[in-house]
Formats: sequence, C-alpha cells, structure tokens
Amino acid sequence: MTEHAEHPLVAAVKPLLDAIGATPVPLEEARAEDVVLEWEGAPALAVRLPHLSSALDRLLAEMTRQFDGRPLAELDRWEKQRVVALLEERGAFTVRHGVETVATALGVSRFTVYNYLNRQDGSKSS
Repeated sequence: MTEHAEHPLVAAVKPLLDAIGATPVPLEEARAEDVVLEWEGAPALAVRLPHLSSALDRLLAEMTRQFDGRPLAELDRWEKQRVVALLEERGAFTVRHGVETVATALGVSRFTVYNYLNRQDGSKSS
C-alpha cells in the first residue's frame, strides 16, 4: 500500500497493529492465513499476524518499557513478581517455552517463575 493512497482503515488500526506486531498487507499480496478486514462491506486490508514466539519477545520488551527501561533481570523481587503477573494476564505462558523464556529474561530459575505464578493463584482464591 502506498503512503499517498493509504486507506482510512490502515490509519485507524495502525496503533493496534503496532501493539500486537501485526503487519498490514495489500489485498493482492494476502495469503490464506492473513486476516482480511472489510470497510463498508468490501475487503480493504489484509493483516498478517505475528508468530507467537515473537509475540512473547514483544511482551518482554513492553515489560522493560513499563519498568523504566531497566533490564528485567535487574528488577527487585516484587517487580519481577509483578512482571510475571502481567505476562500471565497477557497469555505469555501459553507459548511453548514461555516459562523458560521469561525466567531467562528475569534472571531467575523456572522454579522461581512457577513459584511466582503459584503465589499469584493463591492470592486470587483468597
């Protein structure tokens, strides 16, 4: 899609696409796995969704931004627990090797991440 001929839908959904790491694709380049968005009843834009593994990388980058750009491994224990809670809310642990990836980013063991998750589950049921 050329900049001068950009469909209004592209501008409208750009912040969402950026947030999830999706890419707008011209309709003529759409593949079967792309999501086609309609505007006033006609196809207007295809969206290519990211792979789940890159989604986890984006979530970890977002956590770094939320914690003032500090490396996640340098956060204190409470902040790391908060990161794990936020990542769980966003589905980070449904991705294959999610716990291992998060543990590495936080500079803790998988066991520690599981403890944080279990502590969180315990506080929800109280």
